[in-house]
Amino acid sequence: MGAQIPGVIGDVDAMWLKSELGWDVDSIEVQQIGAGIGVSSALYRLKLSGSNCPSSVVVKLPALDEAAVFTSTMLRMYIREANFFVSLCNEMPIGVPIAYLSRVDEATSQFVVVMEDLGGLRIVDQNEGMLMSDARIAIDAVAKLHAKWWGQGDELSAAGTTISLGDPIYPAVLPFVFGEGWEKLTKEMELPASIMEIGPKFADRLPSLLQSLVTGPNTMCHGDYRADNILFDNAGEPVVIDFQLLGSGTGAYDVAYFVTQSLSMQDASLYERDLFDRWIAGLTVAGLVVDADDLWLQYRRCALFCLAYPVIASRGMDLNNPRERKLIEMMNERFDRAVRELNLVELM
Repeated sequence: MGAQIPGVIGDVDAMWLKSELGWDVDSIEVQQIGAGIGVSSALYRLKLSGSNCPSSVVVKLPALDEAAVFTSTMLRMYIREANFFVSLCNEMPIGVPIAYLSRVDEATSQFVVVMEDLGGLRIVDQNEGMLMSDARIAIDAVAKLHAKWWGQGDELSAAGTTISLGDPIYPAVLPFVFGEGWEKLTKEMELPASIMEIGPKFADRLPSLLQSLVTGPNTMCHGDYRADNILFDNAGEPVVIDFQLLGSGTGAYDVAYFVTQSLSMQDASLYERDLFDRWIAGLTVAGLVVDADDLWLQYRRCALFCLAYPVIASRGMDLNNPRERKLIEMMNERFDRAVRELNLVELM
């Protein structure tokens, strides 16, 4: 048996790395990374020196904020990611990180992932918005992901590999945590009129909205497909990170979240339907026969659901931190654009 799953980054020492990975590490330099980007986990870059270890790795542990840990535990987010690196990462048709170690205690959701350091890859600031040249590549990649498991989403969730968007855990947890986030946001920020119209009724709408996202055909969904989670290598190919919300449901879920939240409002207005059509074309090229009209309706429903992201995420964020506040403000503004241009109030 190996050592215990580390509770804090200080437990990831030379002795632990030797026990778990067989690395002879002489020295470790620790740097926290991802502040204001990832809120459900704590991320660290470890620079290592030794005879048989990488020069640098990234270690992922539960979040430092108790509210974020509560939400992540209730939604089995740590379990999903740890199990992804054990069972699914080698089947992915798109680039993902190499994991040296992935472990989770399913009783407590205590987890650790030690993965390759992708710090040399190009990152996109979600606040700035992804360029259309990158966005088209990202859409092509997610179409490949969806096509590989098209029609197999229910099977994946039944096997416990993913969690269905229709799983009872969501209506059991999301209305409560949304309500807490809503109370915080309305106290600390001024929200667009469209959000103020939808927000008070949103928690009650969540159960039926979630059920509408699993009417099929269901596939594997990344669940958090956005600019901050999509890196680009030297060849311009995407490498996707963060699999804590891996799920099963309509592939339109990933597309709607990506387009409405990872592009500037101007680009989303101009190219939203083009990117949706590009995704449909990617599915068709893969040999699938799809109903574009039905998927467009699913896209709009998914865009409506996306209000859950900034509201729930805000519970674990310091809105006095400029980066974190700007991220939530940006997400709210982009959701407001989607509400107006996609007539999302109609779906309430």
